[in-house]
Amino acid sequence: MTAQRGRRPVHRAAPVGHPDRAPYVVGFYLVPQFPMMAFASAIEPLRAANRLRGERLFDWRLYSRDAAPVRASNGLDIAVHAAPDDGARIDLLLVCAGTREPAIGDAAAGKWLRALVRRNVAVGGISLGAYVLARAGLLDGRRCALHWESLAAFAEQFPRIRTTSDLFVVDGDRRTCSGGTAALDMMLHLITERDGRALANDVSEQFIHPRIRSMQDPQRMAVQTRLGIANDKLIAAIAFMETAHDEPRPVREIAARVRLSPRQLERLFAKYLAASPSQHYLKLRLDRARTMLLQTTRPILDIAVACGFASASHFSRCYRTVYGRRPSDERHSLSA
Repeated sequence: MTAQRGRRPVHRAAPVGHPDRAPYVVGFYLVPQFPMMAFASAIEPLRAANRLRGERLFDWRLYSRDAAPVRASNGLDIAVHAAPDDGARIDLLLVCAGTREPAIGDAAAGKWLRALVRRNVAVGGISLGAYVLARAGLLDGRRCALHWESLAAFAEQFPRIRTTSDLFVVDGDRRTCSGGTAALDMMLHLITERDGRALANDVSEQFIHPRIRSMQDPQRMAVQTRLGIANDKLIAAIAFMETAHDEPRPVREIAARVRLSPRQLERLFAKYLAASPSQHYLKLRLDRARTMLLQTTRPILDIAVACGFASASHFSRCYRTVYGRRPSDERHSLSA
């Protein structure tokens, strides 16, 4: 029977057949205020893989500190199977957290994670779950992915861990992802490892996910998408600004890099962004400085220098002009 004209045939991965293979069990340790989007993106591919293959390739178990339901960041309460160390078999344990201070004082979670590693269980983090692994000493010397907004704070707190802005990272038996839909790509990678690319592709299509992204894919949108511009030279100039924030380059140098005159570059910025190159460049540096102020404990002078300001006073004046308060006031309000 031929396919109806105009309709794309649907290909389903043929069963490989592992009648004697036990399901691969993924445990999820949910920290209060965990991000629902990232959690769903991690668990749903496992369900879809089972349905598409018609067999239990994967099982999952949910854990909380005390076996009580856990409230997600959107206010929904999720019931779990057990508290840590219930004796059940787990092949991979993923910590799902959405705040930068998860599981502080939860010594039991760290002890459980270390015991799992000693039993050769793989462990990982979803979104900011990497903080829990880091406090347990399980990411030292490893590469680690987490949300781009928290990279600066995490790197300062855990200098022995190699942070990256990659979408997700698989470093031996450690798996970390930046959160959101990056968890979907990380789990599609797991499905590919265990049951082949064809099944992973089918699962991806089930979720209208047209491309399985690789570990090295960036977390943030491309400049042209983020700012809604399509001029190649302007995009190149902005991309250079975003990478050269510690030692700001003069506008004439940026213009020369993209083979424009300073006047031509000024016109492009005015046309597409309603700002001058200097104004846009300053806002980029101040945005980076604000992230560092809110997420790290670095002295204000160090932050000023790291973002290309000649002095703390100059930094403070520029910051106040844009945000309406001094950097020191920003720090004090955060503490309060």
